[in-house]
Amino acid sequence: MKKKKVLAVASKGGHFIQLMRLKPVFDRCDTSYVTNQKRCDIKDLTCVVDANRNSKLLLILLFLQVFWVVLIKRPDVVISTGAAPGYFAVLCGKLVGAKTIWLDSIANAEELSLSGQQAGKFADLWLTQWPTLAKENGPRFGGRVL
Repeated sequence: MKKKKVLAVASKGGHFIQLMRLKPVFDRCDTSYVTNQKRCDIKDLTCVVDANRNSKLLLILLFLQVFWVVLIKRPDVVISTGAAPGYFAVLCGKLVGAKTIWLDSIANAEELSLSGQQAGKFADLWLTQWPTLAKENGPRFGGRVL
């Protein structure tokens, strides 16, 4: 049986740490990673620029980098725990027909992250780790996993 191709994407820091907590699950798949964290010992890793809403030109470059990775890798599933690279990965994954999962950071206890609010519109599965943030037309609470 062919392994599912997964693209796991997160920004550096806490988002990436949370994503790596899911690595034992990802190891059962053919998984590629995308992050803007420069130092990492992951085998199939693509490093992208660090950008946020205050750096518009870098955001354009980030989008192009992520879109290129999605086109080359052709994942069956795209999953992200957050921020700009993850938002673009979920959007681009949806454009190429991949199943998409957004798992909002556990750090966002009082409100969803800005990228999570946007990515949720494109995610096939949109999750929050706080029951108080679950909504009928918003993210589902499935427990705290990270």
